[in-house]
Amino acid sequence: MQTPLRRALPNAITMVRLVLAVVFFAMLQRLDRSETAEQLAYEGSWAMAIFAVAAVSDIVDGYLARRWAVVSVFGRMMDPLVDKMLVLGGFIYLASPIFEPIPANAMIGSGIAPWMVVVILLRELLVTGIRSYAESRGIAFPADWSGKIKMFVQSFCVGCCVFVGTRIEPANWQVFLRDASTWATVVLTILSAVTYVHRALRFPAETPPDAGHAGKKGT
Repeated sequence: MQTPLRRALPNAITMVRLVLAVVFFAMLQRLDRSETAEQLAYEGSWAMAIFAVAAVSDIVDGYLARRWAVVSVFGRMMDPLVDKMLVLGGFIYLASPIFEPIPANAMIGSGIAPWMVVVILLRELLVTGIRSYAESRGIAFPADWSGKIKMFVQSFCVGCCVFVGTRIEPANWQVFLRDASTWATVVLTILSAVTYVHRALRFPAETPPDAGHAGKKGT
């Protein structure tokens, strides 16, 4: 049963996620890697925690909207926009000078290279273009399993890279987890793009605008 609260809550969660994304970016922007190891680790942990809460809220608002049958036009537009802002913004910061390795301080950085961000951005632009084209033709084009897995791994990767990038002499298992999630993100991003392109190639052919008129003249 729909109520004003149920209709408003999923969208409210989406807007809270937008605020958390801004706070997350602000915390990354003010990171000073010349601080003491304890202070830097403290700030990095808080930034990672805020990102984690924002990422998990994406699951919550979508679940509630579907369960209560209150999916709105606002939610369909803002939810993916905020998701992309949060994750892509995180990767852009991780590839910036803020997270460059500092050998003198035994800081290995985020492990995110600029070309990785380019691959992720290209995938998002490609899928957004395909989805816009599909919807303009009235063809349903929801996210598939590859997109959902990709989003989960990307979110895990951002949190992991923030954690390792703000640690002095991180443990070997932490570095391994960072590198594994980073390369898993790249591979899954590419595979996800391939699956979406494959789906797009199966769209029915467009009917020329004058096809209907020509048919009438022939009869």
